[in-house]
Amino acid sequence: MSSELRVKQKILVVDDEPDAVELIAFNLKAAGFEVISAMDGESALRRARQESPDAIVLDLMLPEVDGLEVCKMLRRNSTTASVPIIMLTAKAEEVDRIIGLELGADDYVTKPFSPRELVLRVKNLLKRQGAPEGDADRMEFGELLIDVPRHLVTVKDRSVDLTATEFKLLTVLAQRRGRVQSRERLLRDVWNYDSLIDTRTVDTHLRRLREKLGPAARMLDTVRGVGYRFRDS
Repeated sequence: MSSELRVKQKILVVDDEPDAVELIAFNLKAAGFEVISAMDGESALRRARQESPDAIVLDLMLPEVDGLEVCKMLRRNSTTASVPIIMLTAKAEEVDRIIGLELGADDYVTKPFSPRELVLRVKNLLKRQGAPEGDADRMEFGELLIDVPRHLVTVKDRSVDLTATEFKLLTVLAQRRGRVQSRERLLRDVWNYDSLIDTRTVDTHLRRLREKLGPAARMLDTVRGVGYRFRDS
């Protein structure tokens, strides 16, 4: 009975190809999600603001307002700034993936894709919205405060808006402060990837995280040729 009454998590699927929307929606519904859809950028922005989805699967190749612009506008709007976004694109070039991640997307899947993989990515992304595992609910490092239960980060008492992935990345590094974390380990522990893909995904998110943290970014060290470390000081 309780499972029947549980509110389903809502996923917004944005793609201008009806067959793609149908395939994605079928698999997400089979996995227990509620699915809403949009066929272009303008309607995607409107539905995202009105429907408050738990996550968005966003195709980059959209008519008029493309997916990259949609991603940028979603991140600029306070009501949609923290909604997890998975980019879906037929483009295989690395530059398109990096641009999307730079604009605030949490993950990407390249067409043609496995529906099972896409559903798994959505599930993993939504898990990041919960509190990361660890023994510290509240961590303070000088001007930087990380409040895990409240999913809150502040620098000099100023709130910093982080995506679910950025928050988990920062929290994992902080909880393991002083220890170098390889890009491969971060991909497993933050993105939950079973098989490793482009490790530059980590670099892109770290660069965005540093930009948002401002003066507190000095807590994040790059260990050349290995990975990253949160300073133990």
